[in-house]
Formats: sequence, structure tokens, C-alpha cells
Amino acid sequence: MATPAQIKKIHCLKGALKLDDDTYRLLLSGHGAKSSKDRGFTYAKADELIKDLEQKAVAAGAWEKRKPAKKAVGAGSSRPLADDPQSRKIRALWIELHQAGKVKNPAESALTAYVKRMTGVNALQWLNTAQASNVIEALKKWLER
Repeated sequence: MATPAQIKKIHCLKGALKLDDDTYRLLLSGHGAKSSKDRGFTYAKADELIKDLEQKAVAAGAWEKRKPAKKAVGAGSSRPLADDPQSRKIRALWIELHQAGKVKNPAESALTAYVKRMTGVNALQWLNTAQASNVIEALKKWLER
């Protein structure tokens, strides 16, 4: 079934293209659904419809396709990811730990929670050099175990 975020984007694109209900329903039926909340309207079919509508909207000049911004803590966060070399190293070690099966959740929010437990600091970009070095060394030791 299509996610609420997909349905929202479909409706935004419908509005941008100024589609009437008949045209919209015709598009939906072309992608195998009677409505956007139809149980047969799978995630993949919704994704196909979004790509189709985006192409039409961009061609019509009614939509601008942008890359999604990177988020730091959670879905509601507007803080960008730390991009300094130490933060990238911390992130790489975290992913390596996940791939080794030592960390269950590879998400940025899980890494942020770990860093907060170790240092008391809420975000990677707020770590000073010494704190970041301590986190890196702790992650390396964890990886060796």
C-alpha cells in the first residue's frame, strides 16, 4: 500500500498540474488503482506514478525537482549533517559497525544518541576535536572486539 508521504506528494503534483478529477482517476487507473488509498495501489506503483507526474510537471514548468536535504537527528529536524573529516570518520565507523553486525540501527539518529551518551553533546557538529577523537577511538575499539 502507498505510504502517506507518497499520497501527499501525488496530491501535490496533481495540484501543480491542475488536473481535474476525471483526468486524475484516469492516471490512477493507468497505474493500477481506483484511488490513491486503494489497497491494490502498492508502494512501487505509487512510486511509478510519482515519477510520471513529476516528469509531466517539470516539462510543464509547474514543478521543480530538488534533491532532498540531508537530515541530522530525526525526520522533523532541520539541522544539516556535520561534514567535517572527523564527523565523516565517525559516520563511516558507525556504518562499518552495522555491516559487521555490531550495531542494529545504522541511522543517523542512532549515531547521534550514541554520541550523546558518550559525550553529552547533542550533535556531531558540536563536538570539539578532543571529544570527536574520543568517539572515533571508542568506535575503533568496538570494531576490534
